[in-house]
Amino acid sequence: MKLSTQRWIDRWVGQLLCSVVSVWARLTGGQQPQQRHPDAPRHILVILLSEMGSIVLAGPMFAALRARYPGATVHVLQLKKNQEVSVMLGLARPEHLHALDDSSGLRLLRDLWRVSVQLRRLPLDAVIDCELFSRISSLLAYLTGAPLRAGFTPHTQEGLYRGSYINRAIPYNPYQHISQQFLSLVDALESDSTPRNKAAPIRELPVQTGLSVPFTAPELQAYRNQLLADHPALQERKVVLLYPGGGILPERAWPLSHYAQVARGLIQAGHAVGVIGLRSDAELAQELQALCESALCVNLTGYTRSIRELLMLFHACDLLLTNDGGPGHFASLTPIHTRVFFGPETGRLYGPLPGTAGPRARIYESGIACSPCLSAYNHRLTFCDGDNQCLKRIAPEPVLADALNALQHPLIASA
Repeated sequence: MKLSTQRWIDRWVGQLLCSVVSVWARLTGGQQPQQRHPDAPRHILVILLSEMGSIVLAGPMFAALRARYPGATVHVLQLKKNQEVSVMLGLARPEHLHALDDSSGLRLLRDLWRVSVQLRRLPLDAVIDCELFSRISSLLAYLTGAPLRAGFTPHTQEGLYRGSYINRAIPYNPYQHISQQFLSLVDALESDSTPRNKAAPIRELPVQTGLSVPFTAPELQAYRNQLLADHPALQERKVVLLYPGGGILPERAWPLSHYAQVARGLIQAGHAVGVIGLRSDAELAQELQALCESALCVNLTGYTRSIRELLMLFHACDLLLTNDGGPGHFASLTPIHTRVFFGPETGRLYGPLPGTAGPRARIYESGIACSPCLSAYNHRLTFCDGDNQCLKRIAPEPVLADALNALQHPLIASA
């Protein structure tokens, strides 16, 4: 289903349904929490429908849940296309992972009904809705029947109505990193103050994600050997990976001409370049290859068949230059050095955590007046009409110099 269609349905149909459910909850007393287990919730559902990269940033929240409620069963509801990441990271047992298929309107409606019935049958004590102002996630939180429902509230923000039945609501804070705000949702489960996070503990920015993907040395070496066998141009050279695609939000992409200028400079210095992405990014990779005019620029789009293979590719290479998106967050789970371009969104809210990628990662932002323009308040709908000056003004020359320095002095670059 198109993103614009999802936004339209969520805005108009979602607000209507939220109004109806709010009235119902007020009449039936469903706004006030009455815990089935007064000591601590034993069955918790986390709703996380965002992009795959958000799952990495939610790692500290899952660690906090496990630490605070060690005997609790954690369920996770997410989009089907993102479920591979949760399985790989072990966020919950496979039988406790629930998915929605949003590939078409009919499939989404079918799964909404199926999942609602399935979750209603569970003995859920609490739901944590990690979506910012999505109506569908707040409705699902109520339909589970869980007495405790934690989520974000717009408070007095106009046009962001999502019902009044989230009874452990905290104000969304656009000045705090999203990982900190996820942790506040955990704190809200045990708070009855107003506002809900007023009595919560002070949360510093988490240092670690609390996530890891174990690999054996032979497994990584076998993958590297296969990579070099498939692409001999990469042999005996340091390899820099480029992710020039913008995914579902093309305005997040650093200009391809800038990527090409950096790639040519890296190749002239004796390094090799690999262009990564989905199979649908193959045309973009071919265009970049044409701009480089070198066999040392290799098309790796579609080469990795899973997120786990992508992580092994990161282990096998030396540096990643990427637009804001999943690859930059997954890279934080590996030793690769990373440079991430932000503009429509900001690294201050969505950047890698300092203890994982921090010493090896650098964020590039231009800081022009209209940046960042994507936010929870405008449902990530920008007004720049494709002319993303925030990224165009990040010049390629300093990025190339930084990349060459990171490749030549990796230990210094990590300091």
